[in-house]
Amino acid sequence: MHDVRTVRAPSMLRLAAASLAGTAIEFYDFFVYGTAAALVLGPLFFPTFSPLAGTLAAFATFGVGFVARPLGSVLFGHIGDRHGRRPVLVASLLLTGAATVAVGFVPTYESIGTAAPVLLLVLRFLQGLGLGGEWGGAVLLTAEHAPAERRGLWSSFPQIGPSLGFVLANGVMLVLSATLSDAQFASWGWRVPFWAAGVLAAAGLWLRSSLAESPRFLEMRDHARVPLVEVARDHWRLVLLTAGGLAVGYAVFYAVTTWALAYGVERLGVSRTVMLACIMAAVVVKGSLTPLVALLGDRYGRRPLCLAGCIGAALWMFPMVALLSTGEPLLMFLGFLVALLAFITMFAVIAAYLPELYEPRVRCTGAAVGYNLGGVLGGALTPLVATALADGERVPWGVAAYLTGVALLSLGCFALLPETRPVPRLAVAPATE
Repeated sequence: MHDVRTVRAPSMLRLAAASLAGTAIEFYDFFVYGTAAALVLGPLFFPTFSPLAGTLAAFATFGVGFVARPLGSVLFGHIGDRHGRRPVLVASLLLTGAATVAVGFVPTYESIGTAAPVLLLVLRFLQGLGLGGEWGGAVLLTAEHAPAERRGLWSSFPQIGPSLGFVLANGVMLVLSATLSDAQFASWGWRVPFWAAGVLAAAGLWLRSSLAESPRFLEMRDHARVPLVEVARDHWRLVLLTAGGLAVGYAVFYAVTTWALAYGVERLGVSRTVMLACIMAAVVVKGSLTPLVALLGDRYGRRPLCLAGCIGAALWMFPMVALLSTGEPLLMFLGFLVALLAFITMFAVIAAYLPELYEPRVRCTGAAVGYNLGGVLGGALTPLVATALADGERVPWGVAAYLTGVALLSLGCFALLPETRPVPRLAVAPATE
């Protein structure tokens, strides 16, 4: 019988590195679509719309991926709770990678008419379905191997994956944007990052082929027959509170990385290259600080950091929008950086916090559903709402007000959740309903 407290640091490092690489690849797939939606998908797939309506339509297909993520968490959560965490990692990576590569081959509206945006919509849905399973599998496999006193640290490695995926996706876009003409980029250049996803997916599958199953799953003798039913019946309040709490993280992240990118290019006249560079630099700093913030979570608790992140976001949204509106690279970078630091103050500890809130038999489903419902509330709506609120304003204060409101909602949700640290093992009783 394995025990989660006997896993040695070298083994944990290999496991954490493999989980990090996998989440980086899957989030690369997800983010490259968001960048393309902000830059080129509107004119190519919705040419009959006005520029604003085309951007909104492109962001709508972007949002479909978030709607699919909770469904993916249900599907893959069932597999993870019934058959193990490891199969989830392989299946989700295959699905997301295949859908991403296929996006690179979709003909534009000019070639096949309305079938083009429909295909785009279907593939984006499949992307979201795969990513909905990825987070739960990667985080739980790491968290359930980790020693209790350092669970926050080891669980934060998969949380670095989104930063790496974003930098990789936007780095490719940045190089293409800087080296190709606008006509070349619109014709074929935007497709290259999607095709590259096939190579990355193959590498990720190779890395994950040697991962061992979670010892906590192997210890369990009583598996939930239908995990979703148990979660809906016994943990519905916990799911809603975690989703509401996480909403601000998603809202802030996608306001910076998707809406601000489109706003800066289309409304402020800043070049694609400059906008991408400012955002990428802020994301790099955020990603590098993730383990350090997670260590604070191991020492001081998960809930205090989540509350602090919400407060920071609420206080910074108006300054961030003001700095963005200047169009000055250094000031925009400062605005983005502080916003993402508030984001990571929460999300560095979430990978340890959510699993600790749920009992092991439904942990894969419960944690993943709460996490991805937060994505629907914060990530799917934010680019759409922010784009609509920014229309016609010199400085889009409406966007700042919206983001501040989401931050206050999340603050209230986290205030109602219990603390889970320190714990000797992962078997933490769920919050009473």
